[in-house]
Amino acid sequence: MNNSQILMNPNKLAAFLQKEPREFNRKDILRFIKANNLRRLNFRYVAEDGHLKTLDFVVNSRRHLDELLSTGERVDGSSLFSFMEQGQSDLYLIPRFRTALLNPFQQEPTLELFCSFYTHDGSPLGMATENILRAADQRFKARTGLDFMALGELEYYMISPADPSALPHRGSGYHLASPFVKWEGLRDKAMELLSEMGVAIKYAHSEAGCFTEGGFDYEQHEIEFRPAPAEEAARSIILAKWVLRKLAHQQGVRVSFAPKISPKHAGSGLHVHMQLERGGQNVMLEGGELSLTARKAVAGWLDSADLLTAFGNTTPTSYLRLVPGNECPTSICWGDRNRSVLVRVPLGWNLRHSMIHDANPFELDDIPDTSGKQTVEIRSGDGSANAHLYMAALIMTALHGLEMDDQKALDLLRQHRAELGTAPVGLPRLPGSCSESARALLGKRQRLERDGVFPASTIDKQAQHLADHHDEDLAELLADDPTNLDELVRKHLHCG
Repeated sequence: MNNSQILMNPNKLAAFLQKEPREFNRKDILRFIKANNLRRLNFRYVAEDGHLKTLDFVVNSRRHLDELLSTGERVDGSSLFSFMEQGQSDLYLIPRFRTALLNPFQQEPTLELFCSFYTHDGSPLGMATENILRAADQRFKARTGLDFMALGELEYYMISPADPSALPHRGSGYHLASPFVKWEGLRDKAMELLSEMGVAIKYAHSEAGCFTEGGFDYEQHEIEFRPAPAEEAARSIILAKWVLRKLAHQQGVRVSFAPKISPKHAGSGLHVHMQLERGGQNVMLEGGELSLTARKAVAGWLDSADLLTAFGNTTPTSYLRLVPGNECPTSICWGDRNRSVLVRVPLGWNLRHSMIHDANPFELDDIPDTSGKQTVEIRSGDGSANAHLYMAALIMTALHGLEMDDQKALDLLRQHRAELGTAPVGLPRLPGSCSESARALLGKRQRLERDGVFPASTIDKQAQHLADHHDEDLAELLADDPTNLDELVRKHLHCG
């Protein structure tokens, strides 16, 4: 990292150490702790339930600190993973130095480190969600020679008591600014804190959902990240949820990542943009068009769309969002610029145009090449997703597509194409319930289990979790008695 990059980088550890986080080592962490006289250290990790957890320390000596950074700490795996028996439940948390960040909420300055799980014999715990994602990423790289990059678009609602003094507005809340939205400041604070923690953010804005109902104001926002390796992309989503919940709690209000909180208003999604790189170069375009590599990856996602909902849409309310009329996918199809398709290909980045010169007549510099920004977006997921497992499933299904016969992949794309401005006709539909997603997962599980990436027990556990919702006839049930929706929304308001 050169000096100009350091000066622009809000990551406090990167600025102090004068290096990129991926290069951090134990000596770097010790030097930062000593220079800043830190006495508090937290280990962070994600267990089976997908929630961020913590193990907190007060450092009492240099030796104690060195032991923690060198050998980690032992934890009770049976309390974190349902498949572990109490008699054989010792697990070890080993910190990953590249994830180091300062906790912005602790009164006492505190360093946080994300950890990986290892077994009693020093092997990575294959069933840990973070290790499943790492295995998927490594397998993808080994088989294709490509790097899988991703970014999430995290949508959420701020829920607060109705404010009669607020300035009213009509229609969509998309990109509204204060004073027409109340929680722009909280969103800005979240962006600032996440940037200081090393999360690369693309932008943030208010979203379409903005309404008052039942004595509460509901205000929808979105934070979108920049492309990053899959593990980092998943961690960005996990950190963003944590930061937003902490800030909302400080303000005495609620934040929800639930996919649907009102039948009449926009739901919240977790769209994921993906790009494939070779040697740091984006390979999604070729000759100004979507490359064969990109097309085959898209074919893999289309052919596995029902399987992907098993990890991207994990609550009954997920399937109340995937209905016509809300820019949400319902059919398994793809297209460019069409926001109702499952897989969207925004092909604007390959244009060499003069918009900047038209807007700025005195601008004389050449236009930079933007083709490296090309991504493909899958729009079905929502905030109920386990970020690690969903990202791992996206990687393994992309691999499924890349290993298809070329003609088979192109035929599949032709069959599932949705033209701009037309409603998809005769295309297969996405699952309509958790129960249906569970069946799809079990039917296509080999795509995830290959090479031992997803353990069979993880697939079985996820399928059972989905089936236990018993939501096969949910739409009919809610139609018969709409009051059931309120109960369902309350039950899943804080999912993810």
